Amino acid sequence: GGGRGPGAQGFLQRRTQFFKDEGVLAVISAGRGDGGTVFLGGGGSREPNAPAGLPTVVIAVEHYGRIVRTLERKMPVTIEMDVKNSFHDDVTSFNVVAEIPGTDRADEVVMLGGHLDSWHTATGATDNAIGCAVMMEAARILTAIGVRPRRTIRVALWSGEEQGLLGARAYVAQHFNTPAARDRLAVYLNDDPGSGKTLGFYMEGNAPAKALFDRWLTPLADLGATRNIIESIGATDHVPFN
Repeated sequence: GGGRGPGAQGFLQRRTQFFKDEGVLAVISAGRGDGGTVFLGGGGSREPNAPAGLPTVVIAVEHYGRIVRTLERKMPVTIEMDVKNSFHDDVTSFNVVAEIPGTDRADEVVMLGGHLDSWHTATGATDNAIGCAVMMEAARILTAIGVRPRRTIRVALWSGEEQGLLGARAYVAQHFNTPAARDRLAVYLNDDPGSGKTLGFYMEGNAPAKALFDRWLTPLADLGATRNIIESIGATDHVPFN
């Protein structure tokens, strides 16, 4: 997952309508990345009554560049597209939750989360099986060394994140639906940034938390983990917890 700024969905809908009014048959975009790697986002609204979008295809930047250079030389380009979409009626999904029980403050919870469902164009390792693997490995290490935490440490592997943070939203609504329940949640840590090292945390604008997290990073400086940033990160499973 990843977020867009406020109003972005409305702009995309207006742009799609403009394309339709102009007789556009399909939209072809250049994916960011190189070496054949293609990144893409959603093509329309999740709302069932939203107007239908246009066929939208993202191609490798090398291929896109070749089309552009050909057109710049006033040579015609013909593109054949075969776009097929499937919609599934069975939308049942499940969260996977496990925990290391706490001791004298077991009713307080430290939660770790990543999403188990996969980005729709890939095998899902980057987004976000890798985040789930990190959470599971952290829990495995704590169990292996016999840690007996004061607070309960709960790992959640969410489902339905790519459809709108559905698993996390449902969990928050069911388990943290009162002020007393929310007070028992000490912290929620989410891992959904993609590949590469974890070098710090997004602090979601929380300056007091940043002072604490900065101290946490100190022993990890030699690994490159040197900076927490105060800014927020977009739509992933921490949002319902915020």
